[in-house]
Amino acid sequence: MVKLETIIAVKDIQISRDFYQKLLDLRPSHGGDSFEMLSYGEKIIICLHKWGEHEHPSMLHSTNQNGNGLILFFRVDDLNCIYQNALRIEAKIEKVIHYNPNSLKNQFTLFDPDSYYIIISN
Repeated sequence: MVKLETIIAVKDIQISRDFYQKLLDLRPSHGGDSFEMLSYGEKIIICLHKWGEHEHPSMLHSTNQNGNGLILFFRVDDLNCIYQNALRIEAKIEKVIHYNPNSLKNQFTLFDPDSYYIIISN
């Protein structure tokens, strides 16, 4: 089996943890000021790592452009519920729910507190 657990560098673990918890109904499963794992059920969905901690070469400098070439893509069961969550937390929405003819799915796009680009799709 192969599993991917995405780790993104963030400025403030608490702010990012709250954002993803409220947006996607995730629960924290690690805790701490420098690293957090957020899960849905038994599956880890995303990990948050504080910039500059633990000397990982790609996470040393928060002044680098965050996520250049990266899209965080989440598939969800209830797109409208997640969209309402995004509105409630006043997320920076790039594009409202729309049909994507390439994926044949509805989706919306937004940015997280560290300016990572996110697509939420059903």
